Amino acid sequence: MLGLPSIPAFCLRPRDLRRGAVLTMAFLAAVGTGAYTGCWDREERAAVAAVPAGAPTAEGPRETGTADREAVARAVAEAVAEGKSGKKAAQEVVSRSGDRWGTVYDQGEYAAFAEDLDGHWTGVGVWAGRAPDGMIKVDKVQPGSPAARAGLRAGDRLLSVDGHAVTGLAVPDVVALLRGDAGTPVVLNLSRDGADLTETVRREQLKTEPVTVRQRPDGVTVIKVASFTRGSGDRVKAAVKAAPPGEGVVLDLRGNPGGLVTEAVTTASAFLDGGLVATYDVRGDQRVLYAAEGGDTSRPLVALVDGGTMSAAELVAGALQDRGRAVAVGSRTFGKGSVQMPTELPDGSVAELTVGTYRTPAGRSLDGGGITPDVPAGERVEERAVTVLGGLGVGP
Repeated sequence: MLGLPSIPAFCLRPRDLRRGAVLTMAFLAAVGTGAYTGCWDREERAAVAAVPAGAPTAEGPRETGTADREAVARAVAEAVAEGKSGKKAAQEVVSRSGDRWGTVYDQGEYAAFAEDLDGHWTGVGVWAGRAPDGMIKVDKVQPGSPAARAGLRAGDRLLSVDGHAVTGLAVPDVVALLRGDAGTPVVLNLSRDGADLTETVRREQLKTEPVTVRQRPDGVTVIKVASFTRGSGDRVKAAVKAAPPGEGVVLDLRGNPGGLVTEAVTTASAFLDGGLVATYDVRGDQRVLYAAEGGDTSRPLVALVDGGTMSAAELVAGALQDRGRAVAVGSRTFGKGSVQMPTELPDGSVAELTVGTYRTPAGRSLDGGGITPDVPAGERVEERAVTVLGGLGVGP
């Protein structure tokens, strides 16, 4: 989102970072669209972040470089000593390194997005991404938001924010312009169908419903998880418990850009009775994520996935698929499975650099390749899922 986290929000503020190294797994919103952040509350509290440096292709996993932390820190120190931008210097080093998931945030960005972990943020309510021509385009407008009331539409091109031209800017920089206190106005200059428009909107405290549940007439429960913000895992667990006995569940992860890894593990735990969810490494040091015991292991389950299923959402889908707990239906997922570690730089900015990858229980690395569904489906995906559930012994 613009005004929602189109760039990473971290679970830890800079003061927390100084307490020691904090592992992070970046998750991605395709072509710069809005993404959510999150943390592992395990040995190291890990954050989930999103900054695309280019979408992975369908050829399979690709190696990514990583910038040397000391080289980045030196570049920042030298830039600050010369009165230059430390963040810009760090970005240049990261860009040259070939670390396609690495990125740099200033203190304001780092702190401002921490609030997004609860699914709340201050903004105008539009999801946006970068168009092929470099312009910022509106992908989606949140219903009931200031942007919706002002008449903004998907497909609009954003030209400037409070007089600052945004064409060619990085999405994080555009988000920084749109951030501000609730109640303050922001002037948006847009282009629609060749005509320029100017709208003044007021920022508001906004929120999303990360988990929605509905009951189909055939008895199947559809649980849509839009993102893994705080509390979403428990909501999934509650929805599973409330589902009619013996009926199947469709876990819809389509378009889910990821989020809190703890919430992803809790979601997987709703359908598992302990056991492995994923492994990850930090410079070769292997770590493990386990499901909690006591999940529903008998209810038939289908997981819906598509190209917008990313990062922590892929972790859930991959775990359920590998463990034989769910049939994956839809299209191949995005393929984001690298691990980042944030480092505080001399000027207080934060650099996130790739240090490893995570793998599914079967040992698959999803970075670049994603998850291939068991049952490919294009149109009428939910109906296909219900048919699959029927083959598992439930549904019409």
